[in-house]
Amino acid sequence: MTTSFTAAGVRNAVELLASRSLIRLVTEIDENGAIPPRRLAGTLPDLSSRQLRHALETAHAHGLVRTAPGAGLELTESGSELADLYDAVARWGRRHAYPERDCEFSARICSVLGLLGPSLAAEHAEGFSRRSAARPPSNECEADPARPRALLLQWLAGNPQFTRVAEPELVV
Repeated sequence: MTTSFTAAGVRNAVELLASRSLIRLVTEIDENGAIPPRRLAGTLPDLSSRQLRHALETAHAHGLVRTAPGAGLELTESGSELADLYDAVARWGRRHAYPERDCEFSARICSVLGLLGPSLAAEHAEGFSRRSAARPPSNECEADPARPRALLLQWLAGNPQFTRVAEPELVV
């Protein structure tokens, strides 16, 4: 599979995906099922109303959640795949004690995505296509994040809406 991303697109995607409130929303629904809209604040009490609103707007705008009549907010197929990506990223981080041995789940995901973002952005700085599996897992470095990196590229290839950067509006 080939992917074509711009450096700005990759930075944008990693920034969106590393949002603690989005991580909390997606993983909560993945683990516990649909959330009735009126119970959202009670289900995620550690998030402010502003953080919840931002997470919901992002998740709806990018096709990660939908509102199912009678059930509430549920994950779409892309949202379920993102939850799987988050789990894989967190497992890699735990296995390698990254960023530290004891770390909160969403903070670990943010840190690992933060580790992956700059190298992916640099790779795509010129906007040319590359194979997502171009860098096979390394036997030389146990902590090489090749697996979460490949999974992230695969997910982004299937969800290109995350790598689109809004064009600046021209003021006339």
